[in-house]
Amino acid sequence: MSMDIKEVEALIVNTLEDSKGRDIQVMDVKGISSFADLMVVATGTSTTHVKSLGAHVEKAFKDAGEQPLGVEAGPQPDWVLVDLGNAIVHVMTEGARAHYALEKLWDVKSQAAAEVEAE
Repeated sequence: MSMDIKEVEALIVNTLEDSKGRDIQVMDVKGISSFADLMVVATGTSTTHVKSLGAHVEKAFKDAGEQPLGVEAGPQPDWVLVDLGNAIVHVMTEGARAHYALEKLWDVKSQAAAEVEAE
């Protein structure tokens, strides 16, 4: 079974929302990235919360029959990365998110902002 990108996005966002992830941003990086079509960034309230958000995303995809390619996190993670192949999920503490500013680095508008402008 292979999920399409919209199903992947929905499972990521729903899992992060169910696990109380904050400020979830979905970025379409299809035209500017050679390694993924979608990048999702979310904030956790603590290193423990960040770690559990990453674990919940990993488990949701395993349960759906889609094995993540990898999960990267340090021992006291302020950042967890879940590589789902066509989608990359970054879960960070507020401090790490402000420091790394991935949204600015990629210089793309979130899907929500793009959709609001399209209306």
